Amino acid sequence: MNKIKKQLNTIVLGLILTILFATLVNPSIAIIKTTIDRIEGIIYDVRLNATLPEKVRESDHNIFVVDIDEKAIKDYGRFPWTRHTIKQLITNLVDAGVVVIAFDVIFPEPELNPLDTVFNTDIGQRLSGITAEQLSALRDELDADTQMAQVLGDTDIVLGVLFQQEASVQVGKLKDSTVNLLDKSAVQVQSLNFPGQLANLDVLQQAAYGQGFINSAPDPDGFIRRAALVIQHNGQFYPSLALEAARLYNLSETIDLETTQLPHTDHHSITAVKFGNNRIPTDEYGRVLVPFRGGQKSFPYYSAADVLNGSLTSEELEGGIAFIGTSAVGLADLRSTSVGLQYPGVEVHANILEGILQTDLFSYRPDWWQGALLIQILLLGIILSVALPLLGPMNMAILGGVSFAFVVGFNLFMWDQKIALPVTQPLGLVLVITFYNLARGFFAENSNKQKIKSMFDQYVPPAHIDKMLNDPSGVSLEGERKEMSVLFSDIRSFTSISEKLSANDLKDLLNEYFSPITKSIFEHQGTIDKYVGDMVMAFWGAPLNDPNHAENAVIGGFDMLKITAELRQQFLEKDWPAIYVGIGINTGDMNVGDMGSEYRRAYTVLGDAVNLGSRLESLTKFYGLEFLVSEFTKAQCPNILFRPVDKVKVKGKEEAVAIFEPVCESKDLTAELEQELKELDVAYHLYLAQKWDQANLAYKTLLSQYPNRKIYQIYIERIEQLKYVELEADWDGSFTHTSK
Repeated sequence: MNKIKKQLNTIVLGLILTILFATLVNPSIAIIKTTIDRIEGIIYDVRLNATLPEKVRESDHNIFVVDIDEKAIKDYGRFPWTRHTIKQLITNLVDAGVVVIAFDVIFPEPELNPLDTVFNTDIGQRLSGITAEQLSALRDELDADTQMAQVLGDTDIVLGVLFQQEASVQVGKLKDSTVNLLDKSAVQVQSLNFPGQLANLDVLQQAAYGQGFINSAPDPDGFIRRAALVIQHNGQFYPSLALEAARLYNLSETIDLETTQLPHTDHHSITAVKFGNNRIPTDEYGRVLVPFRGGQKSFPYYSAADVLNGSLTSEELEGGIAFIGTSAVGLADLRSTSVGLQYPGVEVHANILEGILQTDLFSYRPDWWQGALLIQILLLGIILSVALPLLGPMNMAILGGVSFAFVVGFNLFMWDQKIALPVTQPLGLVLVITFYNLARGFFAENSNKQKIKSMFDQYVPPAHIDKMLNDPSGVSLEGERKEMSVLFSDIRSFTSISEKLSANDLKDLLNEYFSPITKSIFEHQGTIDKYVGDMVMAFWGAPLNDPNHAENAVIGGFDMLKITAELRQQFLEKDWPAIYVGIGINTGDMNVGDMGSEYRRAYTVLGDAVNLGSRLESLTKFYGLEFLVSEFTKAQCPNILFRPVDKVKVKGKEEAVAIFEPVCESKDLTAELEQELKELDVAYHLYLAQKWDQANLAYKTLLSQYPNRKIYQIYIERIEQLKYVELEADWDGSFTHTSK
């Protein structure tokens, strides 16, 4: 009970989220509804493709597509074809035993009568003696539209019509509709409504047994998942191409439209379409989910060229229902569907017809879907809101995963029963509540980590704390030996500075100095080892591996000098002494780890390489420089320029080490600096070659250009001493320092 009280705010928030998702079952805000519909469409596509059988389903009806494809266009010219060609196409299909032909194309304009063409030429003047009766008979005989109309009555043929949103579009005259309202009192019926029309030429429209619209009904994302079986036009309902073809195939006289009155209104909504013994449930707009067989060409396709040239056998076509349309890219009848982005629109009609003739193929959304969805959301929301806050992270994830799987499994079970329930809202609720609780647990744990870290950051390097928190099992008090870079920095003449300041001012000066210096070291991936008075010791390469530890250390040193220069000006404004620092960096193998006693330990580095770093910092005073590094550090800094300084033997070391002054990053090199480095390189090599007079002149030239550089004066004085000394044969220019 105490645990529930502790998590009460989280439980209440989960219940609020549940209520919020419950309101999304039927959202009133258009943008929310559109967003949910689009998500639902994507889920629908995944579910449909996942449940399609590997083999194309068997059909009791021979439904096929007569395709005006690239081959047909190549053999018979680009579309639209002459009515004589269309007439021949119909005749060949009828002769092969096709029982219903449905055109997914429209013939709204008359074809020019060749007789009119003749009479508009000189030949027409020579035929002026032809009588009116002869002319009329000849015109009918040559009129392609009339000839095509004559064969339209030879079998059950459905011509396509296209309804338009623009009321000003009124092309052609429609036949009387075959759709009847069962409830004659249903005056205001909710449906797709189009005031405009694009019908066929009157002589063709009236000659055909059927007419059906070819309009698509895409979802908001442009994908065709649903198809309208009926559309309202000028107060009358008209059937789709597939529905009209099914009516003719079943020898039905009419199509009945079933409606139901909406509560508390005079409006009706469509519930089903009926003809003969067939009843097809629809949504409130008279739409059905397209029962796709599979991808493109799941139905048989026959090239119109093969029909026209008679190369098909009667067995392939006999007793069949033919949809005449096109899959040619140039004729722009390709649609985005759940099963393909370049899906021929004519095959959509074929899928719908098969569903109408085999009504068990249609999945539908029943009237009670909103209630079922609401119950599902409330049950899941209450269970997750109460249970998740009481569980640990792993059990939270398990319960969330099980809930997610339940929603998906239940939805797939209902889909298998041909019931298409929405799944976006319950899945969204499971994900939101689960991730909220996981995130809350994560942030709570992270907050605890940060509290611990902030407490120990002042004593232990932050990177080391991070490493321990991220991988507690990897924490070991045993040291390790690895290559690293170490930095020592010391404030010049600190004793003199401390004598000029009060204790509080000295404390403030050190705080204002150490804060930005420490920040800089951290930003350059360094670890603070310790502060000793005015001295800072830091290292790179541990506890986190850093392949660029030497370069990061040197760049960090540049930044420390820049910060010191800025602070120097600020301190002068406070009447504090100006500060200068010396920095020494060395790279080499060091021992690193938690070291000390059982009472107190420190994460630090030890070894000869560390000692050399400290010696280099001390040598900056001797050479009058702010920054020195060893040859080992220089070797790992290809992007930094250095001045050669000396080759030295420090106290306690027998081997000489070359030392250098870091100058700048390569990208910051100026022409003046480049010239100085070239002259210095020449002078130093003359010195090593024991060409004393030339070396002496070179260093004096440099000193005249840069009088503040003590190092040049040191070499002038050293040359004056060495040229009178007999040096050993293996002299390498090294200088021995006897003090620390």
